Amino acid sequence: MQQQKNNQNEHKSAMNRRKLPRENELLFKTLVALNVIGWCVFLAALIVFHYARPDFVSGVQAFWGVTGRQQWLSSLSMYLAILLFICVLISVLVLILKRRRNRREHDYYGINGYVLMFTAVSSLIILYFELNP
Repeated sequence: MQQQKNNQNEHKSAMNRRKLPRENELLFKTLVALNVIGWCVFLAALIVFHYARPDFVSGVQAFWGVTGRQQWLSSLSMYLAILLFICVLISVLVLILKRRRNRREHDYYGINGYVLMFTAVSSLIILYFELNP
């Protein structure tokens, strides 16, 4: 009797596996969590960028003799590069996991992983040329 119930439960779970809403899948929840973590790391990188960059001195400030820092802070620039590199790693991991999960034509692929990766890579390239003139 017990074995018959187990066989029925296994048969039910095998049948309902594809009908399971994607919000209930562990892989989907992991992808969402990684996306949120990636964008939070990018937000942290933007905050570090604000403090690491040279000060912007407007025309009025220059007229009144207000001076500002003219070079990047090296310690914060290193943290900025590390945070951007972490963003790239997270976005690549998300794209690999999405490729594994999305195998059908009607599956949505999502663009936010590509946007995060493109933005982080281009920021790293710009940062490299800014710090190494």
